[in-house]
Amino acid sequence: MLEVTILASGSAGNSALVRCGATRILLDAGLTARRLTDRLAACGVAPEALDAVVLTHEHGDHTAALRVLCAKREIPVYANRMTAAALEAGAMAGHRNWRFFANGAAFAVGELTVESFSVPHDAVDPVGFLIRNASATFGLLTDLGHATQLVIERLREADALFIETNYDDDLLQRDTRRPWSVKQRISSRHGHLSNRAAAEVIGELAEGRLARVLLGHLSRDCNAEELAVAAAAAPLARVGRSHVPVYCAGQETVSPVFAVGSAAA
Repeated sequence: MLEVTILASGSAGNSALVRCGATRILLDAGLTARRLTDRLAACGVAPEALDAVVLTHEHGDHTAALRVLCAKREIPVYANRMTAAALEAGAMAGHRNWRFFANGAAFAVGELTVESFSVPHDAVDPVGFLIRNASATFGLLTDLGHATQLVIERLREADALFIETNYDDDLLQRDTRRPWSVKQRISSRHGHLSNRAAAEVIGELAEGRLARVLLGHLSRDCNAEELAVAAAAAPLARVGRSHVPVYCAGQETVSPVFAVGSAAA
């Protein structure tokens, strides 16, 4: 069974745990090391038991725990070379336990196969992932300004999908805390996905294998869970798939454990 738990998702930190048999991998590590360790403990996993940390990109809300987490532990960190170089220029200077992957190539971690694909975001070389075992596929799509055709095609095989719903268009435009330049960056083609844009991706996949949708990376000021869930559920309803569950991950709580694939409840 492939199992996914979202440890945290939001502007203050992002991380997910994927398990299959004896294999445990962490997708991003954007909390403090203490908070991340506590949340792993809530899942019954010690940091020493991780087989890998796999990184989407170098931004701090996806990598903050790495330096402390890896200081005294031999946890392999998987990243493409540009992401690793960006981190080595800062907090991860001197780190030696890298495992490099080329975008588009697959690599194995224990019982799981991880495939990366490029996404448009304002990082040096950001990626999304498809994670497989023998019978199920989980897609992770976070931090991107728009979904390219490559992204859509790679996600068609996903049984479950984590996708960012960062902001509501109207709330972002009405927000008084962010200057116009920041709003432009967020909503640009290398920024973040809005509820509307994420719903369009879900609509492309709604008639395929998709059997569970997980939402995340919500802005505290420019989105609301009920808006994100309603937007994601609408394209599923239009094709008669209202039974597909939609869950919104948060910043402060660990999600339930989600089983992915044909054997999932």
